[in-house]
Amino acid sequence: MASLAGTTLLRPGTALDRAWRLNPRAFRELAPLGWMVGIPFLLLSAALFAAGIGWFRRRLWGWWLAVALIAAQVLGNIVNLFLGRIAEGATGFVISGALLVYLLLPRVKNVFRDAIPAKSRV
Repeated sequence: MASLAGTTLLRPGTALDRAWRLNPRAFRELAPLGWMVGIPFLLLSAALFAAGIGWFRRRLWGWWLAVALIAAQVLGNIVNLFLGRIAEGATGFVISGALLVYLLLPRVKNVFRDAIPAKSRV
């Protein structure tokens, strides 16, 4: 979704713009900013893609990147709560908070730590 948002903000007027029907308020807020938010959305999609690769390959850096991205999402949901977007903020906080708690479980992190070849461990 981040890559779709970034693409449509950088190149408006394509058939992909129909996706904004799912969140017209976000479109109204982001469209005037165009490339200034389109590029960060594309960078976010690259970070998410990298985290997915690291996650599925069980690399410790993939775990760290996933934790950082989900933690940023938790903070974003807290900001939504303070901005008065109670439903979005609360729902997002519960979901992203639960994901963060899961990621931080020792048994989850150990899956990634154990995937490091013995020669590479310090």
